[in-house]
Amino acid sequence: RTMAIDPGFRNGCKIACLDEQGGLLNHTVIFPHPPRNEKVKALTELQQLLDKYHIQAVAIGNGTASRETEEFLRRVRLPEGCKLWTVSEDGASIYSASEIAREEFPDEDVTVRGAVSIGRRLMDPLSELVKIDPKNLGIGQYQHDVDQKKLKHSLDQTVESCVNAVGVELNTASRELLSYVSGIGPALADNIVRHRNREGAFTCREDLLKVDRLGPKAYEQSAGFLRVRESANPLDHSAVHPERYGLVERMAKSVGCDVQTLIDSKEARSRVDIDSFVSDDCGLPTLHDIMKELEKPGLDPRARFEVFEFDKNVSKIEDLREGMELPGIVTNITAFGAFVDVGVHQDGLVHISQLANRRVNDPSEVVHLHQHVRVKVLDVDLRRRRISLTMKF
Repeated sequence: RTMAIDPGFRNGCKIACLDEQGGLLNHTVIFPHPPRNEKVKALTELQQLLDKYHIQAVAIGNGTASRETEEFLRRVRLPEGCKLWTVSEDGASIYSASEIAREEFPDEDVTVRGAVSIGRRLMDPLSELVKIDPKNLGIGQYQHDVDQKKLKHSLDQTVESCVNAVGVELNTASRELLSYVSGIGPALADNIVRHRNREGAFTCREDLLKVDRLGPKAYEQSAGFLRVRESANPLDHSAVHPERYGLVERMAKSVGCDVQTLIDSKEARSRVDIDSFVSDDCGLPTLHDIMKELEKPGLDPRARFEVFEFDKNVSKIEDLREGMELPGIVTNITAFGAFVDVGVHQDGLVHISQLANRRVNDPSEVVHLHQHVRVKVLDVDLRRRRISLTMKF
């Protein structure tokens, strides 16, 4: 369960509380910052919402008043295990005014939709980002200049490769992401989301067969790419297809254990004689794939999401001094260098000549988007609000 905060000064901080599937539970606005400075009222309201909805994570947008809001949130008593996360707002305002957002939240204001998008980006980033035209994400130097059809086609291929490599969490995936799954088009994706909103979370893969117009054929094509993390059957959170569940059960039985033990125990898996399970419809390569998946079921090849903190002594560009060493996040990569957010509401530029202690021809050889880096301040131009950084140490 996530509390999403779209921070702001004059217009306040928009709060949206979301359930485990990203559904909107409640929303409000607080004014902890100037000019209204209603700190006590804001603290009380936040505490009530955190406790009432059993919030497990707080997502704060990285735009105006982000650092100030994060500092304010540290005065609140967070539920046990709950952490604060800063989330990119790129494209959130575009989504909030889009047709997709109007369909999802026809009775809500654009500010509420924007806050919901920030929260969902923490819960399931890919599900939320596929709703936004790539050129509105502000990433890359030439995204406005290239053929937009080719850009869209490239994005579609990227999403499809992610779906194949990572799988899709059935209980948080958006309609737009589900439509990329084999066997599920826009109509079936819409039916899945409607069913989830009406009946609650899916408890197993087989629940998919209860979805309107989703028949055995669509289930056969899509089930292997869909994950149900909370299912009682551990195979529902793996890439093993349901039609192979019986085979895995026989493997477990052959070494005198159940499926969960087979997954947990390397020793048990080593005793499985996979050659004895070769059949006309299941060859050795498939059996090797199944054993590899049982070793690390539901493995996500993406890097683990790490907690990141900016320097607490720096919150605005006027705080920067030449020679300062700061933590930062790479926000954009261009042909001439990389832009890094150091927490002052103005990204600094690491020129290509300052990326490494060697000649660099392509910045992407050295850095990647959202990478956590350490930079040193070379120069600060307050009049033009330009920050020059280096990664040479």
